[in-house]
Amino acid sequence: MGNRFQVKDRFADGAQYIDGQLRAGTSGRSHTVVDPATGDEVLTYELASTADVDEAVAAARRAFPGWSGATPGERSDALHRLAAVLAEQAEDFAYAESLQCGKPIKLSTEFDVPGTIDNTAFFAGAARHLQGQAAAEYSGDHTSYVRREAIGVVGSIAPWNYPLQMAAWKILPAIAAGNTVVLKPAELTPLTSLMFAQAAKDAGLPDGVINIVTGAGREAGEHLVGHPDVVMTSFTGSTAVGKRVAEIATATVKRLHLELGGKAPFLVFDDADLEAAAHGAVAASLINTGQDCTAATRAYVQRPLHDAFVARVAELMESVRLGDPFAPTTDLGPLVSHAQRDRVAAFVERARAYATVVTGGVGPAGDLAKGAYYRPTLIAGAAQDSEVVQSEIFGPVLVVLPFDTDDEGIALANDTPYGLAASAWSRDVYRAGRATREIKAGCVWVNDHIPIISEMPHGGYKASGFGKDMSAYSFEEYTQVKHVMYDNTAVAEKDWHRTIFGDRP
Repeated sequence: MGNRFQVKDRFADGAQYIDGQLRAGTSGRSHTVVDPATGDEVLTYELASTADVDEAVAAARRAFPGWSGATPGERSDALHRLAAVLAEQAEDFAYAESLQCGKPIKLSTEFDVPGTIDNTAFFAGAARHLQGQAAAEYSGDHTSYVRREAIGVVGSIAPWNYPLQMAAWKILPAIAAGNTVVLKPAELTPLTSLMFAQAAKDAGLPDGVINIVTGAGREAGEHLVGHPDVVMTSFTGSTAVGKRVAEIATATVKRLHLELGGKAPFLVFDDADLEAAAHGAVAASLINTGQDCTAATRAYVQRPLHDAFVARVAELMESVRLGDPFAPTTDLGPLVSHAQRDRVAAFVERARAYATVVTGGVGPAGDLAKGAYYRPTLIAGAAQDSEVVQSEIFGPVLVVLPFDTDDEGIALANDTPYGLAASAWSRDVYRAGRATREIKAGCVWVNDHIPIISEMPHGGYKASGFGKDMSAYSFEEYTQVKHVMYDNTAVAEKDWHRTIFGDRP
């Protein structure tokens, strides 16, 4: 990396961004961002209070009339400028993302940051294509058309696994549609969300359009969701917390978008390319150290390929290089925290009682031992109803199970409360096509697993939530549909009035 900015200097004024200014939180409690690779302090900041949330919502409410009243072209131009600013600052964003999350720098520079820039450019274009149904005379006597209107102040909560991308996924469709936003990032990883808001100001977006409150979930988060001036909540995180968010939002009759947990199946039929499937499984299970709700977690492999698949995946996992996130050769960084590392390790230790840990299952020794590292782990022989098959582990752990018939494989893939993502591996187009139709998930890849693109929607089935991030489909969450109907007859005494009063002639 080049000239890395000093985080403590950059955020000396605090980790709240309200009405265009960084400021300190007023909760009276502090939180420390820790480099998970070393355990070193990155930044200690004051958490947001409910009063800070109130001020952020008030700023967003003040900014709403002007921003929603801007033309689509004006909002588009602002987002194009934001994409350019993000590109100029790409190195700083990559550095901060790897520092707070432990991501390998090659992942930050080749996935997180360019993906966010592309997403910004996409919504810059999409802002000019918000439209309703064309005018027509459906009743014969009236002309009807549909308007799409901004809904108001959006209160969003983003997770710690992809802080930059998730902030962008929440903010961009909302502001492209003319809304204003108050975003609460995870306390562990607020840096790039704050930088995104600052970049928006550099790009000329009005103060108050994007606000960031960095506080505890039970205080700042719940207050944001329940705030009477927040008209919609968008939340990404665990299903358990999502249920709590839904309870609060429902009590105030808010619009709600939830992107929750996942336990993605990786379905390998017996005619699949074994080498492609093995490489795909390793990459898809280890991306972001497995801290990805779409990561491959359950590999179902048809019995003729099962043993060879297990052997090849184990061999590839053992070649993965753990190391300093800022070293260009590092493949796998630490988990986001020591607590998360310990949680993942506990799943694996419990699994030893009923399954086989083929490879991994330990942290590294030596210099890496002080970080939140955990070796790529492959588990075989677990039962379908076991904890490691049914629960979201959120770490570098892949479980492999055999199946015999295609019917059984698809049934096993669907045997989970979740339905966010899945993949099917086969050379047979009809076999793969059946899997895409019958697997209950918001995204099903064929002969790949993980790639996402700005033009296509991301969201789940079942306990994985509802609503979509990215793509034009996300505007369904962030716009209000209004039917406008004009009378074309200029007749004072309309025939239908006689059903209410008077007699027909």
